[in-house]
Amino acid sequence: MRNKIYMDHAATTYIKEEVMNAMIPYLTKYYANPSSVYNMANNLRIAIDEAKEEIADFIGGEPEEIFFTSGGTEGDNWAIKGIAYGNGNKGKHIITSSIEHPAILNSCKYLREKGFEITFLPVDNYGKIDLKKLEENIRKDTILVSIMTANNEIGTIQDIKSIGEICKAHKVLFHTDAVQALGQIPINVKEMNIDLMTITAHKIYGPKGIGALYIKKGIKIDNLLHGGSQERGKRAGTENPAAIVGFKKAVSLLKEKGQEENERIENLRDKFINGLLEIEGTKINGSLGKERLKGNINVSFKNVDGELLLMLLDSEGICASAGSACSAGAIDASHVLLALGLDKEFLRGTIRFTLGAKNTEEEIDFVLEKLKEIVK
Repeated sequence: MRNKIYMDHAATTYIKEEVMNAMIPYLTKYYANPSSVYNMANNLRIAIDEAKEEIADFIGGEPEEIFFTSGGTEGDNWAIKGIAYGNGNKGKHIITSSIEHPAILNSCKYLREKGFEITFLPVDNYGKIDLKKLEENIRKDTILVSIMTANNEIGTIQDIKSIGEICKAHKVLFHTDAVQALGQIPINVKEMNIDLMTITAHKIYGPKGIGALYIKKGIKIDNLLHGGSQERGKRAGTENPAAIVGFKKAVSLLKEKGQEENERIENLRDKFINGLLEIEGTKINGSLGKERLKGNINVSFKNVDGELLLMLLDSEGICASAGSACSAGAIDASHVLLALGLDKEFLRGTIRFTLGAKNTEEEIDFVLEKLKEIVK
């Protein structure tokens, strides 16, 4: 039986062996609560601080600006709600885009119910926001702009540096969800004028359940969680040293091998896209080339049932994801694809393939062969 072909790395990645090996001692030997006073706990606090140093260095920040979370969803919720409630006296207007992750969109919708005003910027057919429209929508009472670095569905990369410059010029805080982008494109929070940034480990071959929110020094932000004094009093809850050490190791591997891996994955992506375009009635969604995440292929097949296609691929051992969500027996088109203005005949036939470190040319050839057999 053929091994599974995993092409859903935007959903999650496997844990690299080096990451697992780094974590094991903190699961079996150094298992104390970091808040305790004895020596074992002190060693754990040192490990946590060293992880912050590694992550901060990778994104161009300072260790004291890194706050560990349970992942991207918590980080996004904290950034949006924490800034809203911490700065509500300055204004109640927030700007975001129509293609953000649900953690951002639903946090904004929640705040709208609490009296905040939200502007959802449209995007063009490639998923890019219009920088002029962003600037035109900034008002005196705008307290936050939140635009994702790269989209999780279509892989489109935004001009984050320009967005940061606009926000800085208007003295508005800028948050970006960089969960998908971390390790795939260079990010420097200082050079890009980023005030808050969400990242997570499980998209970069680290463990699930651990992420971080970068918060620029001096920014006023309310806590999302209340309890103990962990994370300098900003994020309550016992730290997870094993996961934090795993996050650190995953980032260090990005420093060592990330560029080489990215170049190889990008070549595989382009080979895949070229092969897909040979299939009649095929459309690639999102930006192409350097404005697209290295491993992202979001493809629509004209008048094809995407759910059925996914099941047929799964029967061949191919793991991918749909561009739609099944809810109570009904197919709901992705909000991202709707924002692009994708024609109805393509909407239901959308599949996302996202490549990773273990994918090969042989796998690309096999998947293309199966797609050409299925989509006729």
